[in-house]
Amino acid sequence: MSAVPGRPPVPFTPVGVTVAFCPAPPLLVPTVEGRPEKATAALRRACADAVAAMLAFRPEVVVVAGTGAPAGVRFGDGDAGDLRGYGVDLELPFAGRVRPGGRRLPLAHLLGAWLLDEAGYAGTRVGVGPEDLPGFVRSLPGAVGVLAMGEGSARRSVKAPGYLDPAAEPFDDAVADALGRGDAAALATLDDAEGQRLLAEGVPVWRAVGAALSDRSVVGRLHAATAPFGVGYLVADWRAR
Repeated sequence: MSAVPGRPPVPFTPVGVTVAFCPAPPLLVPTVEGRPEKATAALRRACADAVAAMLAFRPEVVVVAGTGAPAGVRFGDGDAGDLRGYGVDLELPFAGRVRPGGRRLPLAHLLGAWLLDEAGYAGTRVGVGPEDLPGFVRSLPGAVGVLAMGEGSARRSVKAPGYLDPAAEPFDDAVADALGRGDAAALATLDDAEGQRLLAEGVPVWRAVGAALSDRSVVGRLHAATAPFGVGYLVADWRAR
């Protein structure tokens, strides 16, 4: 059965690639947020729905993609990160148990692992950077899940981290449209320079997903497109054959 309310039941037959697109703000973790906010609770639910939809097809491995990972690095068992920089004394492993000498996780991979844990996923997971995602996904046999972590523009309001830029909302709207339509080509050709100017952290990851699935038929569903704190939070899931 489907893990997303309102979506018709789906058989558990392997598909090529399923993707969950989620942002990576630290406040996804309730202990970081502190006092609950309705906007954050709604974002958390949207991410949970997208991850559940990705996992509904029982991928043999989930690849967590996010910025901050050097080219060629693979995060796995024993690697860990923490949220001490956000006022919470919490260390989380990417998979398995934290081991001495393990690699330190970028925030995107730390929160991606947290989302998978929250979803109850206990299967194989690997963390990569955007540069490595297309080739790595194509090298994997069987059903593959991708958890693509990244935000839209951080210039959506005067209180945003990068202040207001009139181009920020149209930029995020175009990404949201591509996510909802399952348009891999549109993601693959996002303007990287404009994304950097608009402080859109997700652009390298979105471009990588688009490149990885450029030769596939994709069905997309947009779960959320909001900017409650001046940063674009886009949540979606894709099924690609």
